[in-house]
Amino acid sequence: MSQTAPRPASQPTPPSAGAAAPAPPEVPAQPGSAAPAVPDPAHPGTAATRKHTALPKARTLIEALPWLTRHHGKCVVIKFGGNAMVDDDLKAAFAQDVVFLRHAGLRPVVVHGGGPQISAQLDRLGLKSEFTAGLRVTTPEAMDVVRMVLAGQVQRELVGLLNQHGPFAVGMTGEDAHTMTATKRYAHVAGEPVDLGRVGDITHINAGAIQALLDDGRIPVISSIARSGDEDDAGAGVFNVNADTAAAALAAALGAETLMVLTDVEGLYANWPHSDEVISQLTASELERLLPELASGMVPKMEGCLHAVRGGVNTARVIDGRVPHSILLEIFTDEGIGTMVVPDEEHR
Repeated sequence: MSQTAPRPASQPTPPSAGAAAPAPPEVPAQPGSAAPAVPDPAHPGTAATRKHTALPKARTLIEALPWLTRHHGKCVVIKFGGNAMVDDDLKAAFAQDVVFLRHAGLRPVVVHGGGPQISAQLDRLGLKSEFTAGLRVTTPEAMDVVRMVLAGQVQRELVGLLNQHGPFAVGMTGEDAHTMTATKRYAHVAGEPVDLGRVGDITHINAGAIQALLDDGRIPVISSIARSGDEDDAGAGVFNVNADTAAAALAAALGAETLMVLTDVEGLYANWPHSDEVISQLTASELERLLPELASGMVPKMEGCLHAVRGGVNTARVIDGRVPHSILLEIFTDEGIGTMVVPDEEHR
């Protein structure tokens, strides 16, 4: 039987300075009943406070129930990036979210890049960071740094954060088990092709190793590096690939329920920079019409969403990674917090 502290009939007279506060009066127990809770002067209304804070938690769980049912057993590919990669609190919250998905019966896959960390390491080594058409020019020397930072720094830290909650995460790169294959990519400036070095476009996904990890209850954490599929590659071996497009290609190959892309903005704005209104949902065709008008930083993310949905993924979402637990808020609440791309009506 639950008990509550009795409410006093009147307010006691405040004690004089230096005097000890009077002890709370004893409340006799009724015959045949448990002893009543003794009021705690330091924490008045403790039971009521617990009830007040518990009820919203229960309502939150009930709100999540249909979404838990819908997504149970489904694969979710999450592209980890933006400010969430460099803020310790956000990294910890991200790890909690991903492990929660796993315990809730979903099959999460994490794909990450590491642009800020790569640039910082290149600076330390005295190597120049150069970008053309928004893409990093990756020399063979820079490619060595990319591999070292992504697999040896960013991935290891993320796997460690996830595994604080249990032996779940397994790190790998796209070159492991030939998971991702790419061919050389060129940028186009003023209509002319520009050599980007060791930068590639994904041409093939072998999802077998990832499926095996998911079937074993693991959380794959994949660095955006791909093996070369070029026959004339002279043994160079690997390409640096954009993490947004890598995540989209993996989501399509895995038949994922959804692709989630973490960004440093609230979502896709309706009329940026003239408005900060976020588009909550749009179709693939609507997104395709908007692509030429988007800011350069959003283009690879929204192109990835478009390719994922056109490749069979049910939804693709861009969410604000600066918000703690944004993944859970987007998946398990009615409102969501970002922009969701859905297939055109005829393809649903």
